[in-house]
Amino acid sequence: MRIPKDTMVAVVDGAKLSFFQNTGDEQNPKLKPVATGDIDTDNKSGGVGHASSSANPDDNTQDEDGFVAGVVAKLNDRAVTGKLKSLIIIAAPRALGEMRKHYHAKLKEALIGELSKDLTGQSSDDILKAIAAG
Repeated sequence: MRIPKDTMVAVVDGAKLSFFQNTGDEQNPKLKPVATGDIDTDNKSGGVGHASSSANPDDNTQDEDGFVAGVVAKLNDRAVTGKLKSLIIIAAPRALGEMRKHYHAKLKEALIGELSKDLTGQSSDDILKAIAAG
């Protein structure tokens, strides 16, 4: 997968977000870390207002769902306001599935690729290799 210049790359799991921007070009991408800002974790999917039980997700799952929903809310806001033109999302498989539930139409337009892998904490070189292989 190619990474056009200025493409944002979001690397996400259920508790961590890393943002990168391609400051290079498509042939020679260079991922530069970008500040993520605060994530609103109050937006819990599926379990809002429900206490945990055997029929409902446990607290940890609800916390992870709230975090990834907050990440998507931030991405949606950037897409809707025109601050996000192209995006690649790399997320742990479960987190990616939860994220997809919250994509705004403008975010879908900006989305040029997804990788279902947990690469949080990996170097930008490892992330670039995974994108190239993906």
